[in-house]
Amino acid sequence: MELLDLVLPRRCAACGQVGSELCAQCVRALPRLPPPFCERCGAPTAWPVRRCAECSGRRLAFATARAAVIYDDRVRAVVRAWKEHGRRHLGAVAAELVTAAVGRPNVLALAFVPPDADRLLRRGHHPAERLARELGRRWRLPVVHALAREEGRARQRGLSLAVRRRNVAGAFRPVLPVPPRVALVDDVYTSGATAAEAASALRKSGARRVHVVTFARAVR
Repeated sequence: MELLDLVLPRRCAACGQVGSELCAQCVRALPRLPPPFCERCGAPTAWPVRRCAECSGRRLAFATARAAVIYDDRVRAVVRAWKEHGRRHLGAVAAELVTAAVGRPNVLALAFVPPDADRLLRRGHHPAERLARELGRRWRLPVVHALAREEGRARQRGLSLAVRRRNVAGAFRPVLPVPPRVALVDDVYTSGATAAEAASALRKSGARRVHVVTFARAVR
């Protein structure tokens, strides 16, 4: 046991119990996304469909989107601890859940949604990149820092769906060429606006097929 664990023992990010980043009981309690799914955006549906009401009629640059858990209050607490409270080791927990639920995509590399510079400076780490690197180790796939984020955009949190899509338009630019099949990794899929815009930038960088993989997904 490390000295820091004696002074500041690890507590479960969901229930606060001493002992681990996320206790076994809370791991079991996290709500998995149940099939069937929308074939395109990964939303849970009553029966398998190619396009659901959420993504029908939208131009999406990604081929598929899949997530491990539903973004409910318990998962929100885990993500908040991971992103805002410096609980970096939760990235490994998230990766284990993703690999169990989603499986290895048929891609040649992983990319990640790039951070906002101010938030990266404040947090000292980038959860999406950490998750991508944890998944890369498990899936034996290279991770490429393929995108950059244009600064000066409002935060997506709290915005309506329509405003989210307008706010993120043109927010990403390619900085490196990528293979023809790439998985784009992020922590949470909310409206799909960020994923679609980042996937569009990856396609400009050489990707012909982009699959989105996230830890959590908002369900409406």
